[in-house]
Amino acid sequence: MSYEIKKAKDQIGKDMPNTEYSIDQALISVSTLMATLVNARISSGVPAATGQAAILRLAKAQMALVDASSDVLRVHGELKKIGKEYAGYGSEDCPPAQASHNDKTQLSIVS
Repeated sequence: MSYEIKKAKDQIGKDMPNTEYSIDQALISVSTLMATLVNARISSGVPAATGQAAILRLAKAQMALVDASSDVLRVHGELKKIGKEYAGYGSEDCPPAQASHNDKTQLSIVS
């Protein structure tokens, strides 16, 4: 394996889990905001239609993050194929997205 391929492999190996983790964190953040908005509407006793436009827009943003996550996972799969062919990369070389981050407290919120 050439030095340039190894260098690219190492950088992608750092960037991919960070990207997956970042999207997951954004999804958690949007989901938390959604729960806060709905709870605020319920607890304040305002009419059910209050804030519905904001909730709808937030739901669209949430779905966009889910779509982005799916696309990044597809990219990961494609890069694994390329890595296997050109860099001797195997599935055992791919840590889970959260493995590179010590702060897992946000993840426990949804579990």
